[in-house]
Amino acid sequence: MSSHPATLPADARLHIEAGHSWAKLPIVAFVVGVAGIAGTFALGMGNTKQLYHSWLVALLYFLSLALGSLFFVLIQFLAKAGWSVVVRRIAENLAAPVPIFALLFVPILMGMHDLYHWTHADAVAHDELLQGKSSFLNNGFFIVRAVVYFAVWSFLATWYRRQSVAQDQTGDHAYTRRMTMASAPGVAAFALSITFAAFDWAMSLDPHWYSTMWGVWYFSGAILSAFALITVFTLRLQGAGLLRGVVNGEHYHDLGKLVFAFTVFWAYISFSQYFLIWYANIPEETSYFAHRMGNSWESVGILLMVGHFAVPFLFMMPRTIKRNPATLFLGACWVLLMHYVDIYYAVMPNLHHEGVRFAATDALAFLGVGGVYLGLALMMMRKGALVPVKDPRLPESLAFQNV
Repeated sequence: MSSHPATLPADARLHIEAGHSWAKLPIVAFVVGVAGIAGTFALGMGNTKQLYHSWLVALLYFLSLALGSLFFVLIQFLAKAGWSVVVRRIAENLAAPVPIFALLFVPILMGMHDLYHWTHADAVAHDELLQGKSSFLNNGFFIVRAVVYFAVWSFLATWYRRQSVAQDQTGDHAYTRRMTMASAPGVAAFALSITFAAFDWAMSLDPHWYSTMWGVWYFSGAILSAFALITVFTLRLQGAGLLRGVVNGEHYHDLGKLVFAFTVFWAYISFSQYFLIWYANIPEETSYFAHRMGNSWESVGILLMVGHFAVPFLFMMPRTIKRNPATLFLGACWVLLMHYVDIYYAVMPNLHHEGVRFAATDALAFLGVGGVYLGLALMMMRKGALVPVKDPRLPESLAFQNV
C-alpha cells in the first residue's frame, strides 16, 4: 500500500502569498532583464554582428526552455499521465511566457542582414546554391514563417494554462477531456513548428550547410533542459516552504529519470548527426564540423561530449542521486549550463571562425532575455495555485510510488 496521501495536505501551501520571499522575484527578474537589454544594445551598437549573434544565442536558449516546458504539458495529456500532475502547473507557468518571445524576436528581424548571409542580394546573385534556395530563404517568407511559429506556440501555451486554471475553479472534468483530445494535434503542430524554426533561425546561419536532423537536435536540447528547469523550480519552491507534502521523492525520482534519459537522447541525436555526416563525407554537409575543428571551437566540442553527456550520464545514473534534492538540483543546474554551451557552439562559430571569443554582449543578452522570460514565468506562478487542485488525476499523483 502507498504511504503517500491521496488528498492535498492541509499545510500544503499552494500559493505564493504577498509576503512570501518569492513574491518579489518577478520584479527582481524584470529589473535584471531591462538592465540586460539596455546594456546589450548600448554596448553592442558598435559591433552589430556581435550584438545580434549574442541576442540569437540568448533567444534560442530561453525559448527552448519555454518550448520544452510546453512539450512536457502536451505529452502528459497525450499519455494521460497521473504521476506528473503535481508538477504540471509549474511546466504550464514556464511555458506561458512564450508570446513574449515574439517581441524578443524583433531584434533578430532588425539584424537579419548581420546574421544571415542569404539576405545579401549581391551574395545571392553570385551564388547558384543560394539562388536555388531563394524561394524558401527570402526575407518575406522568413517573417511569415516566424509569425506562424509564434502563433502556434502562443496559442498552445496560453490555451492549456487557461484551461487548467479554469478547472481549478469549477472542477469540471470536461477541461481535462478537452486538453487530452487537443494534445495529439498539438504535439504534431509543435513538432513541425519547432523543426522548421530551428532550420530557419539556426541552421540557415550557414545556408550552404544542411542537416535533416537539426530540428530533432534542437528539440532534444529543449526537452532535456525543460525537464531540468522544472526540477530546479520544483526543488526551490519546496525549499521555500511551498508544496509541502505534495511533491515527494517519488516525483523527484521520475524527474531525475527524465533528465537522465534525455541526456542519452541528446547524445544519440548529436552523435548520429556527426556520424552520418562523417562517413558520407559530402562537402556541403561537412562544413559545419570543419568550422569547429582545428581551433578553440574543437575544445568546446570536446567539452560538450564530456560535460553534456558523460558527466550527467554517470552522475544521474544512481537511484540515490535522483532521490536526493541536493544532488538532483546540482545535476539539473549542470544540464542547464551545458545546454547554453550547446546553443553557443551552434551559433557563434558562424561569426568567430578563428575561435572562441566570449563577449560582454553574450552575458548581457543572456541576462536581458532570461530576466524577461523568468520574470513573466514567476508572475504566472503568483497568479494561481502551484498545483492543478481539481485535476481528476491529482489523487493518483499524490499517491504515486515508483515500482
